[in-house]
Amino acid sequence: MYENPSERNCIWRRRLQHCVTQAGAGIPMQVQGRLTRMVGLTLEASGCRAAIGDRCLIRGADNDSVEAEVVGFGSDNLYLMPTGSAHGLSPDARVIPLGRSGNVAVGEEVLGRILDGVGQPLDNKGPVKTRTTMPLKGSTINPLDRLPIQHPLDVGVRSINTFLTVGRGQRLGLFAPSGVGKSMLLAMMTRYTEADVIVVGLIGERGREVKEFIEQNLGGDGLKRSVVVATPADDPPLKRMHGAMLATSIAEYFRDTGHHVLLLMDSLTRYAQAQREIGLTIGEPPATKGYPPSVFAKLPQLVERAGNGMDDKGSITALYTVLTENDDQNDPIADSARAILDGHLVLSKKLADSGVYPAIDIEMSISRVMNRIVDRPHLEMVSRLKRLYSVYEQNRDLINVGAYETGSDAEIDQAIRLYPDFIKYLRQDIHDHVDFRRGLEQLQQIHNQLDQLPMTQPNEANPA
Repeated sequence: MYENPSERNCIWRRRLQHCVTQAGAGIPMQVQGRLTRMVGLTLEASGCRAAIGDRCLIRGADNDSVEAEVVGFGSDNLYLMPTGSAHGLSPDARVIPLGRSGNVAVGEEVLGRILDGVGQPLDNKGPVKTRTTMPLKGSTINPLDRLPIQHPLDVGVRSINTFLTVGRGQRLGLFAPSGVGKSMLLAMMTRYTEADVIVVGLIGERGREVKEFIEQNLGGDGLKRSVVVATPADDPPLKRMHGAMLATSIAEYFRDTGHHVLLLMDSLTRYAQAQREIGLTIGEPPATKGYPPSVFAKLPQLVERAGNGMDDKGSITALYTVLTENDDQNDPIADSARAILDGHLVLSKKLADSGVYPAIDIEMSISRVMNRIVDRPHLEMVSRLKRLYSVYEQNRDLINVGAYETGSDAEIDQAIRLYPDFIKYLRQDIHDHVDFRRGLEQLQQIHNQLDQLPMTQPNEANPA
């Protein structure tokens, strides 16, 4: 066909080069697997490879698709957890690895918005368009690069400001059983805390509480400087975990841009329970009260992301609620949270039943940074008043039945005179904003009048 062999070789080289070029410009080959098993919420796939944390798209026979995340592997199989409903999936459904890293959209555009656990809007205000992304699982800050906690933060709650002073960049736990005013205290801190941005994570709570919190607690003005991430109890466990991590990532973005952020997460217990569901379904053995070891590894990974930034950065002051049933402080999640946080506020059912709101148990609560951020006269005054309050509580039964005789013990006499004013001081209406200076002045008045009050008969000391 060709008289000249070199011409023939040249033509074949051009054809071969054209085929190579066309193959390089085409869609790259993608190895897909198939869905082989589903037990509970765990999906099992074979025939494909993906790393822990990668996303996969599972496409059913009717073109129904569900996104899932790789949470484990064994032998030649991958264990996946859906981020949405798995309804409609069938055996041998195609599993397509997406290979995406867990980045989330952040930016000034998320202010005033209500998002779900994957960053999709719930407020019917259209899509959230941002130009910035951050890792869902955050980035580690060298502890030596963090600024120390040096300045008090005014939270607008009298008893916290004076007795349990919060530092800017501190991480606190709010330990509370149900029905003791936890939502009321969160609402007060949301309204009155001095912060540039408020990030609220409603993780695993009742769905009706989302709208109530936004309309009744935040309000229109509060929402303008806030971001709400809501993953109710009926969301899959992975989505609930992602909601907590997304709220933290948004807080990290604003901290790194120089803002002072208040992060409220309700609740850390639901986050731990979501990880327990995932761990148990993929075969992880339970360790303490049904919680697998991975739960106690995930908690510090989430909490350590909050706090102060580096030299020229802002701060994240975080408040995590921890559920304690029947005032049980020995719950494994409560015990673990207490060890990794910078202090804890304990709400007492006993105080709540007696009409004291917010029902903060001053004896059981502590702020581990208070002694470094307030002056010595403040510390000495608080120490004295707390001691007298504790003396009254220890002798409450004797006092109430009239078995204590006035004058028998000078310290008990002082405690009896202090108690009515002390309880009145602890009470604060949800609409009453008491700043740091005014709260300290009111406490100083109680302290100064303590030695000037007339002696009180035992039967006049009436509990709250």
